[in-house]
Amino acid sequence: MDRKKVTIPELMRKMEQGEQISMLTGYDYPIALLEEKAGIDIILVGDSLGMTVYGYDSTLPVTMDMMVRHTATVRRAAPNAFLVGDMPYMSYQVCQKEAIRNAGRLMAEGGADCVKLEGGVEMAETVAAIVKATIPVMGHIGLTPQSISQLGGFKAQGRSAQSAIQLVEDALALQEAGISLLLVEAVPPPVLKEITARMKVPVISLGSGPDAHGQLLIVHDMIGFFDRFTPKFAKKYANISTVILEALVKYREEVTTRAFPEPQYTYGMPKEEEEKFLALLAGK
Repeated sequence: MDRKKVTIPELMRKMEQGEQISMLTGYDYPIALLEEKAGIDIILVGDSLGMTVYGYDSTLPVTMDMMVRHTATVRRAAPNAFLVGDMPYMSYQVCQKEAIRNAGRLMAEGGADCVKLEGGVEMAETVAAIVKATIPVMGHIGLTPQSISQLGGFKAQGRSAQSAIQLVEDALALQEAGISLLLVEAVPPPVLKEITARMKVPVISLGSGPDAHGQLLIVHDMIGFFDRFTPKFAKKYANISTVILEALVKYREEVTTRAFPEPQYTYGMPKEEEEKFLALLAGK
């Protein structure tokens, strides 16, 4: 489908007019191309690719080079989507100078429209520094996968009154620091609703309920292409793993029984040229 480039002003317009924003992760050219054709507003090249693409147990092994490479790949497939590049573990926590440099790589080398980093109050100054360097930032609070060691695993956040208040404070601190978007992951819907009511930028929910300006899912979860585990919030719209597995098994069987390749899948040769070839071969 033909469409205009999705920009921050366009996302703000959707928020102000009550139009829901669609967001999916994307890590490679084929999937991103389909997401572009489907008209997905925002594509996140998430560090979740460490698990869904590379098979790691967490997002922690993901590097800047990996993120830049995948972000650039998705950009080529989806020129009109709003592209968010995820900042991987230790690419922004060490110091503000490193954070700015790495965020700049995602923009300049990866073609991102925005970068995303995890953390609330404790990351507000880093966010402000990146924004001051003219780089748009998407904040990320709630379940923050880079902090799973502290969180004790992939667990919902904000389920006590005090922790919920902290999430509200995190959101406001990030807004004050200048974020353009906010992702709220795996928190109870009442907490998301209160956060959304206080924000002046689009809020995207990942497993946090409907009271946001948009929704995000991990594309491998929603199309059934990652079966190690499925989060509670991941609705499956398809199960392509089953389709692909059936095709692979059928292919193996046809190769084994010599049923493949049939003549229509080979390159023909004129009969007279075949005869000449055989004659020449016989003379060798």
